Amino acid sequence: MSSFPGTIAFDEYGRPFIILRDQDKQKRLTGIDALKSHILAARQIANTIRTSLGPKGLDKMMVSPDGEVTVTNDGATILKMMDVEHEIAKLLVQLSQSQDDEIGDGTTGVVVLAGALLEQAGALLDRGIHPIRIADGFELACHTAVKHLDKIAELFPVSSENKEPLIKVAMTTLGSKIINKCHRQMAEIAVNAVLAVADLEHKDVNFELIKVEGKVGGRLEDTVLVKGVVIDKTMSHPQMPKELKDVKIAILTCPFEPPKPKTKHKLDVASVEDYKLLRQYEQDKFKEIVNLVKNAGTTLAICQWGFDDEANHLLLQQQLPAVRWVGGPEIELIAIATGGRIVPRFEELSPEKLGKAGLVRELVFGTTKDRMLVIEECSNSRAVTILVRGGNQMLVAEAKRSLHDALCVIRSLIQEPRVVYGGGAAEIACSLAVAAQADHLASLEQYAYRAFAEALESIPLALAENSGLSAIHVLGEVKAKQSSSGDPALGIDCMATGNINMRDQHVIESLRSKRQQLLLATQLVKMILKIDDVRKPNVPER
Repeated sequence: MSSFPGTIAFDEYGRPFIILRDQDKQKRLTGIDALKSHILAARQIANTIRTSLGPKGLDKMMVSPDGEVTVTNDGATILKMMDVEHEIAKLLVQLSQSQDDEIGDGTTGVVVLAGALLEQAGALLDRGIHPIRIADGFELACHTAVKHLDKIAELFPVSSENKEPLIKVAMTTLGSKIINKCHRQMAEIAVNAVLAVADLEHKDVNFELIKVEGKVGGRLEDTVLVKGVVIDKTMSHPQMPKELKDVKIAILTCPFEPPKPKTKHKLDVASVEDYKLLRQYEQDKFKEIVNLVKNAGTTLAICQWGFDDEANHLLLQQQLPAVRWVGGPEIELIAIATGGRIVPRFEELSPEKLGKAGLVRELVFGTTKDRMLVIEECSNSRAVTILVRGGNQMLVAEAKRSLHDALCVIRSLIQEPRVVYGGGAAEIACSLAVAAQADHLASLEQYAYRAFAEALESIPLALAENSGLSAIHVLGEVKAKQSSSGDPALGIDCMATGNINMRDQHVIESLRSKRQQLLLATQLVKMILKIDDVRKPNVPER
């Protein structure tokens, strides 16, 4: 049997021709129509997200099918929660996600830039330029822009003694977020958290040692950095001590219960004596388990599973504080922080496998007496937890997302300590450099170069629009001043301070983030411009 997806038929002259299966049920776009459809879809996505760019950008409210509400201006989160149907729109969602995975910041800017590039490509297509020539021209222009970025980037001092420059970069990142009313405090927390776990010698940051925990209630200003691990649990029994010092922790992934026979056989209890024997067996087993834990020198047991009231009461009698139902990620973090081993069987527990901490205490919040457990002064003091507070779940979730962006930017600076200036200054500088290079080209690519330079201006334009300024006038003024002075630190004054010099305003961005935005956006646009045939099943609209 042939797997050919069609049928061979013959015309009146006996000449064979192929009938492809289900052609009448397929919707097909080809040539310029397909490219125009792609550009339109990308522009709609970019225009939707454009208004959330910059420190005065607006937030979006996303409502899930379950009615769950999310308010955010984080590009990756907005796009991830948007229910997009068009294939090119889905590619833009993935573009934003890849920027988030790689850098953690610039997720809105990269989509706005990609949308602007495709809009410019549409104008070039109308002038009859072949899409491949446009795509190649964009790629060459991108290399010119990236080279210019490297030229204008400045070395950045990263040291644990002088944190102020890092705090200023974190404040630039947090300035566009919902939590900017206390962004100095949040920036300090983010910097201290990264420096606590960073290896400055090898330029490496282990993000697994930073945990961001949220608790509804209190104000954003109550957010704190804890040098240790915070878990949203309490002691298993209310009469167990609320504070322990010089603690030896057994980290268990086995339940506090008698072993069950792993067979299909059942145990029938037919008489009172049988029941008493079974109860006695259970009690003996419980005592044996607790003694195994106690004899190893344990002063606190942390268990991944639950245990019943009988085991709980026995632990209290034996003066062995315990915490139950601790999740897998928390178990791992506690093991890293305290230097303990995760033990899967009670018989394997030994003194050298215990974790060590200087202090374990319960935190109590508000009138509802919400409790959390803090493990501090650990043997591996590098593990830290940021405890985020906020008036509602939405605010806590957005604060966690914002802090994640700040942490990622600081990590990028440790890995590559070079910066460019924000407020659209870097984009304007690159735009001028690309436009100047276009004048030296005799080939058709000069049109793509000028289009690329114009697309780069979409970022400062969006910043000016979102700040309520006259966008074209402001952009023209800054471009003229940058062109005459050659200072790449002149950008859009979003905060209306009267100062367009971003160096004085301390508006600084990571070079790595900006470079990645240019490269990813150009790569995606080049790929889209090469798609000129789209086939999909013609599903009737409901």
